Amino acid sequence: MRAVLLLRARALLAPLLGAFLLATASRAEDPAARATVERLDAAYLDVMKNAVKLGYAGRFAKFEPVLSKSFDFAAMARLSVGGRWKDFTPAQQAKLTETFGKLSVATHAGRFIGYSGERFEIVGEEPSAQGTVLVRTRVVIPEKDAVQLDYRLHPGPDGWRIIDVFMNGTVSELALRRSEYSAVLDRDGFDGLITALDGKIADFATKPAAASNP
Repeated sequence: MRAVLLLRARALLAPLLGAFLLATASRAEDPAARATVERLDAAYLDVMKNAVKLGYAGRFAKFEPVLSKSFDFAAMARLSVGGRWKDFTPAQQAKLTETFGKLSVATHAGRFIGYSGERFEIVGEEPSAQGTVLVRTRVVIPEKDAVQLDYRLHPGPDGWRIIDVFMNGTVSELALRRSEYSAVLDRDGFDGLITALDGKIADFATKPAAASNP
């Protein structure tokens, strides 16, 4: 009797398991996630090739709409402060999200200051934690070692958007920011954090490529 029940359970669960695996594979191979990174890489090359002509302000203006569409700054701002997010007022949450986004754009505008024949290659993608997808890329630099740059994306109402970046496959941008922001919040509170981030934005505007890590 137990064997019969087991066989029936397997017969019932097999289609469900198959559907789950098919859905998981479809999400992992969703071309929209890859397209988000491809669009970002194209913007990088465009700005790099015209960096000098554009100047900092021009690079900022070029990057702002693309980065806002490619990155989920609201999710990244929330994750960058961890559990402290719930302690902020809605106005503070909105302010941090806005400032976080501006700093990300300023960082790009301040660091993408020229072109030396680089190219960006997508080398693969795979499912990651909590329904996210990891798109693996590398930056090929003439006469230098390629740099591995991986993006974690999650799906949302506006499509697949980046929520973390991994340098050399292991160094999480969000983990670095969480460590830094936690120290500032402990020492100077919320207003101190915003002041520190605004200072970095100003540094990139006046000293491109010379500001400290974001």
